[in-house]
Amino acid sequence: MMWQKQFDTPLGSMTAASDGSAITGLWFDDQEHFGSTLPAATPTGDCPVFDQLATWLAAYFDGAQPSVTFPVRPDGTPLRRQVWQVLRTIPYGQVWTYGEIADKVAMAIGHNPGARAVGGAVGHNPISLVIPCHRVVGKNGDLTGYAGGLKRKQWLLELEGPLK
Repeated sequence: MMWQKQFDTPLGSMTAASDGSAITGLWFDDQEHFGSTLPAATPTGDCPVFDQLATWLAAYFDGAQPSVTFPVRPDGTPLRRQVWQVLRTIPYGQVWTYGEIADKVAMAIGHNPGARAVGGAVGHNPISLVIPCHRVVGKNGDLTGYAGGLKRKQWLLELEGPLK
């Protein structure tokens, strides 16, 4: 059974999805690809992992560096899942380029998928913030594409430190 729940954040309302044991989605309500893995007519409900997510979001937006101790289960192609796994290793307060992520994915899958394929996977990340796609920048450090919008990306990076 899938559930969804709304969360208010300093950057706007977010919708989370869960299969009852893991977070399967987290989107700003006006972002691109909103609800990409959220089945139609998913009921609103509550489950323990939403409580854990609420605690994590509060700490994150307070400027802490909370660890993700709850399960996350993004649904996607094998390449996308590998990219999202690499995104989870970007340290708080740091940014990596699409090319750096492609190189790290290459070590895991045996070939370099290229920055464009990585960019597509980053852009379709279904679990915003927790899987920190906002920490990805262009090869010259430029703020490029973010499904939640570049103003949010800039705000998040300022919160974490790279743009202070």
